[in-house]
Amino acid sequence: MSSAMRSTVTLHVVSSLDGFIAKKDNSISWMESSGDVYERGVIDDGVEVIQSIDCYVLGSRTYEHALQLGWPYGDTPTVVMTSRELRSTRKSVEFYSGDPKRLVGEILATRYGNIWLVGGAMLGQSFLSLGLVDEIRLMIAPVILGDGLHLFGDSGTEQKWHLKNVVAYKNGFVELSYRRQSTDS
Repeated sequence: MSSAMRSTVTLHVVSSLDGFIAKKDNSISWMESSGDVYERGVIDDGVEVIQSIDCYVLGSRTYEHALQLGWPYGDTPTVVMTSRELRSTRKSVEFYSGDPKRLVGEILATRYGNIWLVGGAMLGQSFLSLGLVDEIRLMIAPVILGDGLHLFGDSGTEQKWHLKNVVAYKNGFVELSYRRQSTDS
């Protein structure tokens, strides 16, 4: 990657209508589509977006869920942020337990242009509070959970974001894409 290019860190997460990303027991079965069809929605398999991702960053619980699901990240390089001893089942996975700013600025940004943070409330909240997230792609599921693991929790100070795009899907999910407001004067 040339020094003229800048990496983009995208937080991608699925949330319920009431802002939860998992039930209290960490289950995510509620994310499965009910089979309802929103006629004006689009069908998009996401292949183009997935092919543009250079690296994934996951929290340890998201990593464990991904393994249970059969590993949806293919051979794309993946870094798992964890303080626990976890075993790697793939050559494309490495573990990191240090400073997120160092991970992004010194390790990932020098090698990858399109970095995606996937799932994980604690991971997303820590990257947001450190100002490491450039874009948020928030997929809203048509369900109210009432309780669980809150998406943003206490993410620190107020942050302004610009809406880039809204996509409604046939399965009733809606994706909101935001870009961080520039702090340049």
